[in-house]
Amino acid sequence: MSHNDRTTSNQRSISALLLASAVAFGACGKDEPAPAPAPKTAAKAPKKAAGPSAIQVLDAAKKFFSPLPARADSATNPATPEKIALGRALYYDTRLSKNQEISCNTCHQLDRFGVDGEPTSPGHRGQRGDRNSPTVYNAATHFVQFWDGRAADVEEQALGPILNPVEMAVPSEEHAVKTLRSIPGYKDMFAAAFPGEAEPVTFKNIGKAIGAFERGLITPGPFDDFLGGNMAALSPEALRGLQYFIDAGCTNCHAGPSVGGTMYQKLGTIKPYVTADEGRFKLTNNEADKFSFKVPGLRNIVKTAPYLHDGSAATLDDVINVMVEYQVAKGSITDDERRDLTAFLEALTGNVDAEYIKKPELPESGPETPKPDPA
Repeated sequence: MSHNDRTTSNQRSISALLLASAVAFGACGKDEPAPAPAPKTAAKAPKKAAGPSAIQVLDAAKKFFSPLPARADSATNPATPEKIALGRALYYDTRLSKNQEISCNTCHQLDRFGVDGEPTSPGHRGQRGDRNSPTVYNAATHFVQFWDGRAADVEEQALGPILNPVEMAVPSEEHAVKTLRSIPGYKDMFAAAFPGEAEPVTFKNIGKAIGAFERGLITPGPFDDFLGGNMAALSPEALRGLQYFIDAGCTNCHAGPSVGGTMYQKLGTIKPYVTADEGRFKLTNNEADKFSFKVPGLRNIVKTAPYLHDGSAATLDDVINVMVEYQVAKGSITDDERRDLTAFLEALTGNVDAEYIKKPELPESGPETPKPDPA
């Protein structure tokens, strides 16, 4: 290549380089749109407080509660397989009612957690009492029976409805005993349940047999597992609900293995509660007993609506509202507290032994067995 050719080529290269630089410089000087900003991260909702640990709640709970026993046995009415079998049969037998349509299980249905779901239960000829039929499950752990405590134990309680004219309406103890003595199968069952007694078929022994059966109607569940040391037995919500239950003072009345059933309490301790039923006053005529009732146990509470002595609280939320307004000093409950409290109450639902409550084949009536009396 000649000298002139090399000069021309170099000039062209320098010109191209200057042109490229100018273009690049011009591009940098143009008003280009700014790059889009990185999307902002959405603000995170504040985390709900984790609440106390399971071990902290357990330590607090043990001051008020204990696990349910396997059976609520009685030293004065020792249970035997024969006595329990007799009591189970009597519990289901409608021949212990005047019209032979009502049994213990009619109002305390064992396949429905021991209730009939009615505000008050229909009895003889459809009559209704003025108080709700509470669950029979775990009732033997309570310190007395009935809303007003007029029966000392389940053996005494079992006999009350048989003679009540609004309930089973049998006219007398003698009539109930005559009926059972007329049924050949029962004579043998009573003899096996009460060996050594000259005449085992008695009215008192009816109560003893039914009581022995009812003392096995115990429903342990997740709460018992927790009280036994299983830290995973309750959900975080249920743990918070249990802590709320303790902090709100619910344990002032609802304590013990049945989470209640250990005392009487006035309905309306914070502010007066309007009810036509004057509670234990009807039994004692003591002014201090006005509007006082046995505190119900809360075991299986979510399964045993309606609530209160007259069944006037139709839902769990209804009865929570009554308790918050009339019974505890806190006086209010937030939506989160209600959800947590409900989770704890759900953990009080226990396990029903399906084999234990299974209805047996009842002995057949004899020729002398009284006929149903609808009058």
